[in-house]
Amino acid sequence: MIDKLPDDAQDLIFREARTHNAWQARPVPDDLLRQVYDLCKWGPTTANSCPMRIVFVKSPAAKEKLRSTLLAGNLEKTMAAPAVAIIAYDTQFYEYLPRLFTHDQSAITWFRGKDPEFLATTGLRNGSLQGAYFIIAARALGLDCGPMSGFDNAKLDAAFFPDGRWKSNFLINLAYGDKTKLFPRNARLDFDEACRIV
Repeated sequence: MIDKLPDDAQDLIFREARTHNAWQARPVPDDLLRQVYDLCKWGPTTANSCPMRIVFVKSPAAKEKLRSTLLAGNLEKTMAAPAVAIIAYDTQFYEYLPRLFTHDQSAITWFRGKDPEFLATTGLRNGSLQGAYFIIAARALGLDCGPMSGFDNAKLDAAFFPDGRWKSNFLINLAYGDKTKLFPRNARLDFDEACRIV
């Protein structure tokens, strides 16, 4: 049992990982998408609520449905990606709590019938957290990611989630990136600019 990841593993998922915009002509197998989910699902969420839902857009018909929801700057790279993950959240995530949070069977009452804004905030926050785990899992399993929010949420929800229960959060293009087309690496804030210890 190791107590931390070695530097090369940290490089793979953080320091050397990049947001990609161009892709190699290699497919992303369905089994690999299952592996990514099966790894990322172990991340913590409020009361183990696991509100993230994912639609993997791969087929030509589904890609065409996605096309009309994309902003112009994201159209080409998204249509070229062999897989696109719609990271969404379930507005009724709490219905699964009797199975997911077994040590307190009253947990469903913390959410059922509560203020819709509170529920949406909880679902979006924890679904976003899970989306971040998803990116880390995808990188750990050798995929490159292009996460983005440049699309029309209302159009996408109408196209993919017409019953209104799931709500889109952000998109992740998934593929094997073309490293020759990466932009120069941008800076990040230093610890003292972004953090305080109090």
